[in-house]
Amino acid sequence: MMRSLRTIAATTALLLPAVAAAQFVPPLGNMVGRTLDGVASTLAPVEATLSDARALARTQMRRVRDLARRYPDRIEVDRAGDAVRAGELVVVDADTALIRAAEAQGFRLIERADLDGLGIGYARFRAPAGQSIDRALSRLRRIAGGREVSADPLHFPVGALGATAIAAPTAAAPAASRIGIIDGGVRAATPGLVGQQAFAIGAPQPNDHAAAIASLLTGGGGIRASAASAGLYVADVYGSDPAGGNAVAIARALAWLTREQVPVAVVSLVGPANPLVARVVAAARQRGTVVVAAVGNDGPAAPPAYPASYPQAIAVTGVDARGRVLIEAGRAAKLDYAAPAADLLALDRNGRAHAVRGTSFAAPFVAARLSAHLPGIDRALAALDREAKRGGPATGRGILCGDCRTPAR
Repeated sequence: MMRSLRTIAATTALLLPAVAAAQFVPPLGNMVGRTLDGVASTLAPVEATLSDARALARTQMRRVRDLARRYPDRIEVDRAGDAVRAGELVVVDADTALIRAAEAQGFRLIERADLDGLGIGYARFRAPAGQSIDRALSRLRRIAGGREVSADPLHFPVGALGATAIAAPTAAAPAASRIGIIDGGVRAATPGLVGQQAFAIGAPQPNDHAAAIASLLTGGGGIRASAASAGLYVADVYGSDPAGGNAVAIARALAWLTREQVPVAVVSLVGPANPLVARVVAAARQRGTVVVAAVGNDGPAAPPAYPASYPQAIAVTGVDARGRVLIEAGRAAKLDYAAPAADLLALDRNGRAHAVRGTSFAAPFVAARLSAHLPGIDRALAALDREAKRGGPATGRGILCGDCRTPAR
């Protein structure tokens, strides 16, 4: 099965098919969001989905391939089934000699950049005209002489939005420090917002998924804050670009958060493993910024999700109000914690409260508790281990922030 396509399948069908027209899809860009809304509205109820997951995956493969056909200048599907930026390749730490050799073979340099403060550089190339991404990748790897070469895969949000609801009263929350969000954009009026940077065409552009993550951290609109004193640093890697959420954008966003000395970054997005993002996650952790990432909604039999599966990231799964792991929760190469991810409310980009579901919404709760024990990531993690409540084996080292959610009604 195909990772990115299964991610979208879980997001659009397993969660809340009855309210698919309101789901958290806008990070993919407005046109793509509308396309996926239409896809979701045709899917069967949850019971049928679970009884025939393979049929669902095949349906989603066709739908996402259709999406790539609609935007062929922006999106391509590679041999592994991952959605990638069309015709673009990335080489980590490319030097001048490599660039000249690649150009001599018909590759065009789009960008050469250094991620300040991380000691990592990359070069983006346009593949020769008429060449598939897989063919171009093989050719550029031969030229690169052992350097890490990849396509530029897209990452997708993992969560869904239900009908509007009346939220519970705001409650006090523990003090926290700076927290970063790598996602879409948020409104300027978002509580606790300190800074927002654009890493995509049309950014910053508020969207529902990012707004929900922010509201679970700093509250507002009747939503209980899990990190009431946090200063939010938001990196919009989607904007209005159908090919938003790509690996280069995420790497640049994490480098920015590291330069801003933001110790915790919430990444409720899922994509395939990527050498540039892997290097940046590791380098950021060494410099005091740790990624807290959702494991996705592909189900427990899915391949490990990224960035949650990078060794230096904190992988988070989701539980419902009774402490049961979500049936659609994905997995990581290692699992650290669980947190509420269903039967709760969050705000959309217009400040309205909605019921939400998905592992996306567990990650900010873990980030909030981690921030409450800073400074010192290792010391904070040790404190979380003591604080976590025991759950089943599928909850990692335990469940955190069980009383942080604003319950859905």
